[in-house]
Amino acid sequence: MINPSLLALAIGAFGIGVTEFTPMGMLPLIAGDLGVSIPAAGLLVSAYALGVLIGAPLMTLAFARTGRRRLLVGLMGIFTLGNLLAALSTSYEMLMVARIVTSFNHGAFFGVGSVVAASVVPAEKRASAVAAMFSGLTIATVGGVPLAAWVGEALGWRAAFWGIAAIGALAMLALRLSLPVLPAEKGGDIRRELAVVTRGPVLAALALTVLGASAMFTVFTYIVPILTTETGASAGFVTAMLVIYGLGLTAGNWVGGRFADRSVDGTLAASLAGLVVVLLLFAGLAGSAGAAAVLIFLWGIASFALVPPLQMRVMEEAGAAPNLASALNIGAFNLGNAVGAAAGGLVIDAGLGTAMVPVAGAAMALAGLLFLALLRRRAPARVAGQAC
Repeated sequence: MINPSLLALAIGAFGIGVTEFTPMGMLPLIAGDLGVSIPAAGLLVSAYALGVLIGAPLMTLAFARTGRRRLLVGLMGIFTLGNLLAALSTSYEMLMVARIVTSFNHGAFFGVGSVVAASVVPAEKRASAVAAMFSGLTIATVGGVPLAAWVGEALGWRAAFWGIAAIGALAMLALRLSLPVLPAEKGGDIRRELAVVTRGPVLAALALTVLGASAMFTVFTYIVPILTTETGASAGFVTAMLVIYGLGLTAGNWVGGRFADRSVDGTLAASLAGLVVVLLLFAGLAGSAGAAAVLIFLWGIASFALVPPLQMRVMEEAGAAPNLASALNIGAFNLGNAVGAAAGGLVIDAGLGTAMVPVAGAAMALAGLLFLALLRRRAPARVAGQAC
């Protein structure tokens, strides 16, 4: 049976996923219409990522004592306002402001939403509940972003933002109607939350998220040049591979949630090890279109199977004050995005070729696996939902 609360959270996650990634597919349209260069339009993406990093802790701390349902509805209100501003933008500067406004809901929504998702199900299903919320994000990559790009081409980029704003309004209604009244944790305040996130185990869990996300984005950032150079792929084949990758992300999110309910660290170890193997095989077999298609799907599974257990690990280490740590974990994903993109770029700039980029991604995953092993040696064995 579908849990209405988790469905409402997934709708919000879907909208956020669409608005985060859609501008990447519309940069030429936006640049041409607003009279700026494509690199300048690309700064709209960078500004959003920076807004996520800043907004996650600020919004979480500022509203630490606000009821969770009211906060989540309010965050989606910010999301809707930002996308309305984007749809109404008549200048580059106005669109930049709109993107920053929109980004401020991102980290707090996923952070607080993860805690809420885990709280509305039995303890043994918490990781699956987090995965259910994040399924909205994976579905956005498969269907929402391509649809928004098509709308942008057919009706103009502003029409895409009007549509995303409508998703935000729907999410606000769904959250208001489906979530129970969820008061803020008793005693929640800034000093308590900050004290939690400065603990060594929480910082270590956040660092593990950075490494895991880096392994993914080292390769994903450059997947198009990898396919065109190594596989000799056409534009149609590249599009098909991106869809296959999105399907892999969706499957991986489900797999990660199910297995993390049994063992958080076991799921992390298996996913990181899978990434190492798959990316090394991809580096050697990227020249074969058939092999590339299979490996890209498996890569998607391994990449997003990491997400539920990484989020759960941070929430568990944060104990009774998980909100800020959970929100910061979303920022850690974005930091991993930046680190991975930089690592892949260094490989290419060094003249090693695009075929070596997956090797760099595998190295990132191996670093994460070794770091996890080190953490496990310093702490008792862990089981999903509890420390043993």
